[in-house]
Formats: sequence, C-alpha cells, structure tokens
Amino acid sequence: MRILIVEDDPLIREFVVEALREEGFEVLHAADGEQALNWCGRKVADVLVTDVKLPGKVDGWEIAERCREHDPELPVIYATGFSPVTPRPVPGSLLLQKPYHPAQIVEAIRKVTGGRPKPY
Repeated sequence: MRILIVEDDPLIREFVVEALREEGFEVLHAADGEQALNWCGRKVADVLVTDVKLPGKVDGWEIAERCREHDPELPVIYATGFSPVTPRPVPGSLLLQKPYHPAQIVEAIRKVTGGRPKPY
C-alpha cells in the first residue's frame, strides 16, 4: 500500500515516513501543497495523509479536494495541530490531532482502508 505524506516540518515528515516504512508501507512525501498536487495528478497513492496548514497557497483541504478529482475514493487523513478552517466532513477521511504517536497514524491508515493487511 502506497501512502502520500504531506508535511512541511522536515523532522515530523521524516519521523512519519520512517515509522510507516517500518510498518511495511511504501511512502511518498511532499513538503508543500504544490509538490503534493504533482503526485496526486499521477494517482500514485492509496492513502493521503496531509497536514492541514501548509506554506504557500495550497492547504491540506485543497490538496485532498484536488486529489479526489483524480481519485474520488482516495482515503484522506488530515493531521492538524491548529486549523483556522472548520473540518469539512468527507466520507473516507479522518482528522488526526497533532502531536500523534506513530501507532496512531498506522491505526488511522488501517481504519480508512478498511483494515486491509500490510502489503508485505
């Protein structure tokens, strides 16, 4: 299963990527919305995990909306410590409060994917 992580904080991004790889997931990552949209346009991920608040003009809400234009069933996990925008409930999505433990992100991924087993 391939996961796209969108996180602007390099330490958090590295931490999450490593934790997910240790669980057997294939992980792609982006530091901002523009990079994430490049991945989404190619429909390369099975799950999107995105920070809500990102630098630049594209936030996590928009990333998810635009990715779902290409893949309407894409499960999305929104990660936020603070969001000035009220969450918009979208089927197949979860909101994960930062800071979170690696086990929580793994559990969230399994929940939005229906508990499908690890790929390896």
